[in-house]
Amino acid sequence: MAEPLLAGWHTLDADSPALIGSRCCACGTYYFPAQDKFCRHPDCAGEEFESVELSRSGTLWSYTNAGYPPPPPFVAAEPYKPFAIAAVQLDREKMIVLGPVVEGIGVDALEVGMPMELALETVPGADGERLTWKWRPAA
Repeated sequence: MAEPLLAGWHTLDADSPALIGSRCCACGTYYFPAQDKFCRHPDCAGEEFESVELSRSGTLWSYTNAGYPPPPPFVAAEPYKPFAIAAVQLDREKMIVLGPVVEGIGVDALEVGMPMELALETVPGADGERLTWKWRPAA
């Protein structure tokens, strides 16, 4: 199995991957990527967090096409091929998480409001292929 592109950001279970976030112990606010310093909720002074696996599914809130190579730590394959990016509102947490869409699914296949789910896919890395999370339309 390929090493993760961003260690600690998602589980490595290919059948049911999950993003790893955190939840403020004082007010219950969720964060991704995980927060561990202070709660950013304006009405909370919490400084304790628990690690949580976030929802694996959600609703497509918005999307776009990445017409140019993304910045580091991502390494674009040559020649560069544009890809879709999805903003998905997670089912339980109701927070919006932005991420790439799996290969082969372009913006023409996406529609605001459609159900989405988390998937794992390999991407080029500086020292070989790396594993990362992406969104895909739910089956």
